[in-house]
Amino acid sequence: MPLTDTAIRSAKPQTKTLKMFDGGGLYLEVSPAGGKWWRWKYRFGGKEKRISFGVYPDVPLKAAREKRETARKQVADKIDPGEARKAEKQSLAGAESFEAIAREWHGKFSLNWEASHSERILRRLERDVFPWIGKRPIAEIKAAELLAMLRRIESRGALETTHRAKQNCGQVFRYAVATGRAERDPTSDLRGALPLPKEKHHASIIEPKRVAGLLRAIDGYEGFFATKCALRLAPLVFVRPGELRKAQWREVDLDKSEWRIPGERMKMREQHIVPLSRQAIEILQELEPLTNRAISAKPDAPRYVFPGAQSRLRPMSENAILAALRRMGYPKEEMTGHGFRSMASTLLHEQGWNHQVIERQLAHAERNAVSAAYNFAEHLPERRKMMQAWADYLDGLKVSADVIPLFRRA
Repeated sequence: MPLTDTAIRSAKPQTKTLKMFDGGGLYLEVSPAGGKWWRWKYRFGGKEKRISFGVYPDVPLKAAREKRETARKQVADKIDPGEARKAEKQSLAGAESFEAIAREWHGKFSLNWEASHSERILRRLERDVFPWIGKRPIAEIKAAELLAMLRRIESRGALETTHRAKQNCGQVFRYAVATGRAERDPTSDLRGALPLPKEKHHASIIEPKRVAGLLRAIDGYEGFFATKCALRLAPLVFVRPGELRKAQWREVDLDKSEWRIPGERMKMREQHIVPLSRQAIEILQELEPLTNRAISAKPDAPRYVFPGAQSRLRPMSENAILAALRRMGYPKEEMTGHGFRSMASTLLHEQGWNHQVIERQLAHAERNAVSAAYNFAEHLPERRKMMQAWADYLDGLKVSADVIPLFRRA
């Protein structure tokens, strides 16, 4: 059923993005924050694409429909509306503008990113950066002008978005320097000029006796077997929850005792090696016959280590670990999937392991783009020793009545 202005005005934000369809590929996207964006979905060259027609009510329903018809005529004339819009913007802004170079940078590097990550960066640039400095020649943009733009984001309380926008701008400036269209990256002059966002706290259990109780509770978990295996593996590998649940068998080498997570799934966008302890290998060997099997209907589909309970075509759900912890009596205020990282970091530091080794295994270490491709194996021999010692330590906690931390000095 086509949309009406009354339906659009009365649409309320929900916990997830709401899509209201008008027909012919046109729909209104209502974000959880309340923003209402016109989107048009179309196919060109055998690929599904979409473009934005602006924000409601600045662009009313009638105008959005007119934009849809214009775009449909372009497709009929074998013109990609999205590419035509980009070309028009670059023509207006100039080939050396910040926006033109930012889009060029995004187009080159987003090929190796997850689609959601790519879209998130582009939307951030389009919403918070391009309206203010997009048309400016990139070589003429100074730190003060950049700071004024970032202050606008800061003024609405979005401190994390402010820092992410600054990071993205720095990537664009460095790309411009590398391609000979700018002399330097002015974001380096803004160090200390912006307040830091509040550090996110992930509930975690770090007292050894309570860790022992948690591990025993996991061993006694009677839910979905793949979820139980994920719970047992989580403290042994302490990766981010999304990295764990999306693990694929092609990434795991049981003979080499390592799991190589591809860069597109990592927060730092680079490959990450997880040495697998003897205990981790045993868990994976127990699970492999059940989940490392081709799906007859889709033989080329990913083989997830931890598939969803309803379908092996999808990974385990985002809430599976949290829901399992709650079933075991651990509310989200006490323990989370992310909490296994805090647990490992706290106790390994207390036991005297090298800080850099711990941080590298947590994939926290920041490195420049040139060296990143070569440093995924940094401190690997020491990390292998640490991961096995950590697994042995956790085994000791489970069987020990009186937990005495075994400190190790690096």
